[in-house]
Amino acid sequence: MTAESTVRGSDPGQQALELKVAAVEAALVDLEIEVETLRVEIDNFALLHHQRLGPMYVHLDELEALIAEAVAARSGSPEDIRRAYAARSVVTPLPDLDHGGAWAGAQPGADGPAAEPEAPRRVRPSREAQRLYRELARRAHPDLTTDPDEQQRRSAFIARVNEAYAHGDEAALLALSAEWETEPGAPPETEAPDRTDWLQQRLAWLIARIEQLAEEQVRLESSPMGRLLKLSPEDPDRLLEEIAEQLLARVAQQQAELDRLLS
Repeated sequence: MTAESTVRGSDPGQQALELKVAAVEAALVDLEIEVETLRVEIDNFALLHHQRLGPMYVHLDELEALIAEAVAARSGSPEDIRRAYAARSVVTPLPDLDHGGAWAGAQPGADGPAAEPEAPRRVRPSREAQRLYRELARRAHPDLTTDPDEQQRRSAFIARVNEAYAHGDEAALLALSAEWETEPGAPPETEAPDRTDWLQQRLAWLIARIEQLAEEQVRLESSPMGRLLKLSPEDPDRLLEEIAEQLLARVAQQQAELDRLLS
């Protein structure tokens, strides 16, 4: 049903309220898609960063601990010894991301050539996936009904929609769209006496929800991975390569310092 057909037959005040609610609903859905897409991008970038650069960070931590220990052994200073213990305490293995496969083969000192970890697939939902997600969000959002049981049903359904969208799975989104054939728990009809009250409550909720999503968007963008991804949102792979080059330079510098201390 279009906004024009919804407001037909109502008084001018309610017509303006109907149109305002429809516009804010559309803005909310667009923002939800934007925030969910950003979350997917950051999650995938964080996984790529962890897999590709994690061993370098571990190597750097180990070198820094060895340097601190070498300095403490030379000086015998309590402060240098404290620094050495502190440096050693942060040297911990990274978690196994793929249940025993990639990291084990990539560690220094393993028998045979180091295995290259398989890079995860970077997901960016397509325009069609975004369209399907927008449509399902409009039709099945839990807050489109005030019935507790219906809200619970819709929440479970939207959770499946979010998961499919996070994986960029158009086929799953199409299946979910076909599954959602009806829209129970519809709002009051246009001419219903409580329609205006419902519209006012709906508008207040929409505005509050947009504010929440805006805060979440800022939180995601200001997170460590969000700030890093913002440096090169269109080519994160190149950004990872640049960071890797910087880390390799630091490794070489630290290794030279350790060799100097041990010579």
